[in-house]
Amino acid sequence: MQKEDIKSFEKEFSKNAKNYSRYNIVQKKVAKKLISKIKNNPKNILDLGCGSGELYKLIDWNIEKFTAVDISEKMCAIHPKNNRIKVINADYEDEILYRHILKNENFDLIISSSSLQWCRDIEKVVKNISNFSKKCAVSIFCDGTFKTIYDISTLKTFLPNSKKVIKIFQKYFDIKYEIENYKLYFEDNFSKFRYIKRSGVSGGKRQLSYTQTKYLIENYPLDYLEFEILYITGDLKCF
Repeated sequence: MQKEDIKSFEKEFSKNAKNYSRYNIVQKKVAKKLISKIKNNPKNILDLGCGSGELYKLIDWNIEKFTAVDISEKMCAIHPKNNRIKVINADYEDEILYRHILKNENFDLIISSSSLQWCRDIEKVVKNISNFSKKCAVSIFCDGTFKTIYDISTLKTFLPNSKKVIKIFQKYFDIKYEIENYKLYFEDNFSKFRYIKRSGVSGGKRQLSYTQTKYLIENYPLDYLEFEILYITGDLKCF
């Protein structure tokens, strides 16, 4: 992801921040499942790509500190606030975050839901995670998402391959993982593409031309959109 892509990504999420809670149906389901995989009630948590705070809202145990990081200023603005929460408007791929803002921090758990798929260098992020916590729990949209759209349009997906992501995490953590496929049904094709635009799943990527979009709206053959989600929980490897 180049600098212009980062700006587009940030702009897209900021622009749709108010709509996000109405359209992030799949993300909410994914966040709920991810939280269900967390054991031992960690007290000090870092959330990368926190969005509007879906993970925090789902935590049902007592915590002492919750640090939330998101690149979108508007998302940070609507994240829950209290004396246990620290919200940081930053790019979680920026080394400044780890070397200065989070310097000397040590978290019981680092979490991220529906966010790491946007990484320019996911291994770099995973390595940074391993330096700040012995445990991680993440959910990532993978390249089976919108598969039919990409097959019809012949465009290359920008989402990561699940097998490659698993191998990266296995370098740093002993992991358990699960891949789950979701279907989200719609009454018509226009609603599908409106959902893609407003939900944030596209991450600001406008790869389709007007002609391609029109063709897909008219000819998309399924009454649902496809999603492939990779869930990973891990404990830091002892070298």
